[in-house]
Amino acid sequence: MLSTRFVTGAPSWLDLGSTDTAAAADFYAAVFGWRFDSAGPEAAGYGFFRKDGKTVAAVGPLTEEGASPAWTVYFQTPDADATAKAVEQGGGTVRVEPFDVMDAGRMSCFTDPGGADFSIWQPAGVKGLEKTSEPDTLCWVELHVGDTSAALTFYRSLFGWRSQEMEAPGMTYTVLSTADGDQQDASFGGLTQAQEGMEPRWIPYFAAADADDIVARAQENGGSVLMPADDVPDVGRIAWLADPFGAPFAVLKPAPQSA
Repeated sequence: MLSTRFVTGAPSWLDLGSTDTAAAADFYAAVFGWRFDSAGPEAAGYGFFRKDGKTVAAVGPLTEEGASPAWTVYFQTPDADATAKAVEQGGGTVRVEPFDVMDAGRMSCFTDPGGADFSIWQPAGVKGLEKTSEPDTLCWVELHVGDTSAALTFYRSLFGWRSQEMEAPGMTYTVLSTADGDQQDASFGGLTQAQEGMEPRWIPYFAAADADDIVARAQENGGSVLMPADDVPDVGRIAWLADPFGAPFAVLKPAPQSA
């Protein structure tokens, strides 16, 4: 699971691009209890989702032509410009060249060779999310892509990720960890084969005290169920949802950990 002790290659930020940020904020407030705080008039509609006063995600209007509502995962880097060059060398696409976000940090937006979008964050004044791996906050990220081997090679070239394969019913699941620290403790996400008809993408998982309750709240507030809540042995209870504007996300009630 994620922590806020961000290191190179760890997910450190998460934001939602939406066609209606106000309505999206209302939806996530109803589902997760988040409060929206504007980043100010100079931020062009961008703002922060907060839980118990701590930043757990962010939201802003879509800025790229042809973009669809979606969550974007940001991975920490010590050098955004060097990472952008490595993305190009590895066969990815730099959609937005590195730029400074006022005094908060430096970022860039990419598409990996398999077609999944992601971003990077070089922290300055803003280190990253302030609360993770608690109910209603980000706890895991998952890449669904056509060629998992090529994807792993690409991201390893950027961040030095470690991996461990696990057999699951009908699939092989690759657990991803940052380069440093105990591999299990440093795990933050997974990599798996995209199902037929599914666009390559990173999916954020939010921790849930009650996954079924989150599903019900999402449906009551205009969201849709992409995958009903189900128990995954040794993992927990998982559901896939989409907000009213089509941005997919998942919720996870973690299984109790054995001593």
